[in-house]
Amino acid sequence: MGISEYLPYYKRNLWLAFPVVLSQVGQVSVHFIDNVMVGHVGTIELAASSFANNIFMVGMYFGMGITFGLTPLTGQAYSKGDMKKTSELLKNGLFSHFFSGLLLGSVMLGIYFLLPFMGQSEEVLAEAQPYYLWLCASYLPFMLFYSLKQFFEGVGNTKVAMGITLSANLVNVVVNYALIFGKFGFPALGLVGAGIGTFISRLAMPVFFAVYIYFRKDFFTFFKTAFNQYLKLKEIVGVLKVGVPIGLQIVVEVAAFGVGAVMMGWINDNTLAAHQVAIGLASLTYMISLGVSSATTIRVSHQLGKGDIHSLKKAAYASTHLVLMFMSVMAVLFVLLRNQLPYIFTTDMEVISISAGLLVIAAIFQVFDGLQVVMLGALRGIADVKIPMVFAFIAYMVIGIPASYICAFLLDMEGQGIWVGFLLGLAVAGVMFYLRFRQQVKYQLFK
Repeated sequence: MGISEYLPYYKRNLWLAFPVVLSQVGQVSVHFIDNVMVGHVGTIELAASSFANNIFMVGMYFGMGITFGLTPLTGQAYSKGDMKKTSELLKNGLFSHFFSGLLLGSVMLGIYFLLPFMGQSEEVLAEAQPYYLWLCASYLPFMLFYSLKQFFEGVGNTKVAMGITLSANLVNVVVNYALIFGKFGFPALGLVGAGIGTFISRLAMPVFFAVYIYFRKDFFTFFKTAFNQYLKLKEIVGVLKVGVPIGLQIVVEVAAFGVGAVMMGWINDNTLAAHQVAIGLASLTYMISLGVSSATTIRVSHQLGKGDIHSLKKAAYASTHLVLMFMSVMAVLFVLLRNQLPYIFTTDMEVISISAGLLVIAAIFQVFDGLQVVMLGALRGIADVKIPMVFAFIAYMVIGIPASYICAFLLDMEGQGIWVGFLLGLAVAGVMFYLRFRQQVKYQLFK
C-alpha cells in the first residue's frame, strides 16, 4: 500500500489525537513543572521528587489504566448508535472508578509507611515524605477526572479534557511559583509547595469538568439520562474486566521504572537526580506518543463497532508510522542536545554529566517506546488486554529489571546500566505487542 493511501488516515488520526496529546502532555507536565522548579531549589529536593514520584506513579498509572477500559467499550457502543448502552457505561464506569480511586488511594497512603525502608538517604527521605502525602491526597480527584476524560474520548470528544488539563496546569504553575519560592506573601515551602500545587490543580480538574457539563445542555442531558440508569453488576464487572488488565499492564511498566529509580538511589543522590532529569524529558515525548495511542484506541474501537476491519487495520498502522517518525526525530535531538537539555532542570555539573549519558540511551529506546505504546492502543481498541498484560510482565519484570541490575551492579555500568535494562524491556515489549496485533487483525478478518 502506497503512502498516499494512508494520507486520509494520518489526517483523521492527527485531528483526533492532537487534543489528546495536549491533554496527556498536560498530565505529565505537572511533574515536569514540579521537577523544573524544584531542581532550582537544590539537588536533594530534585532527588526526593524523583523518589516520591516514581513510587507514586505506580499507583497513579494503575488507576489511570483502569479508567482506560471505559474508552473502547464506550466507543463500540456509541459507534453502533446504542445510546442506552453508552449511558449505562457512563454511570457504571464512574461508580467503578470512584471506588477504585478510594481503594487505590488508601493503598498508596499505606505505602507511605514503607518509604523509610527503600534504601534512600535521610536527607532525601525527609524531603520526600511530606511531598508524597500531598500526592496521595490528589489521587481521588485525579481518578474522577480520568473517568470523565475516557468517557468523553470514547464518544469522540477529545477537546474538553484538553482544555481542562491546560487550565489546571496554569493553576499548578501559579501555585507552585507562590509556594515553592515564597512569592505573593506565601512562605517558601520548597518541595512541599510543589505537592500542594499538584493537589490543588488535580482537585480543580473534576470541578472544571462538572462546571462544563452543567453549562452544556447537550452533555448535561446526556448525564441526566445516565443518572436515571441502574447500577448493574454486569456492567461494573465488564468495565473492570477491560480496565484492570490495562492498569496492570501499565503498572508493570511503571513499576520497572520505579524499581530503576530506587536502584539509582542505591548508587548516590546525584545519579538519582540525573535519572529524574532524563526520565522527565523522556516522559514528555512518551506522552505525545501516548496521546496518539489513545486516539488509536478510539479510532480502532469505532471501526470495530462498525465492522470495518480494513479501516481498523489502516488506522492502527497510520498511527504507528506517525509515532515512529516522531520518536526517531526526538531520538536525534536527545543525542545532539544531551549536554544542554539537563540545564532546564539543574545547574549541578555532575548531575548534568550523568544525565547526558542517560539521554543517549533514552534516544535509542524512544523508538521502541513509541512502538509498544501505539500497538497497545490498537490492542485496547479491540479490547484485547489480557495477553498484552502477560507480555508486559515478561518484558519488564522477567527481562528488564534483572537486566538493569546485572548491567548496573555486576557489570559496573551504574546508572547507564539501569537504563540499558529499560531499553531491553521496551524493545521486547514493542515487538511482542506488534506481533500480537497482527495476529488479532487476521483473526478479526477471518472469524
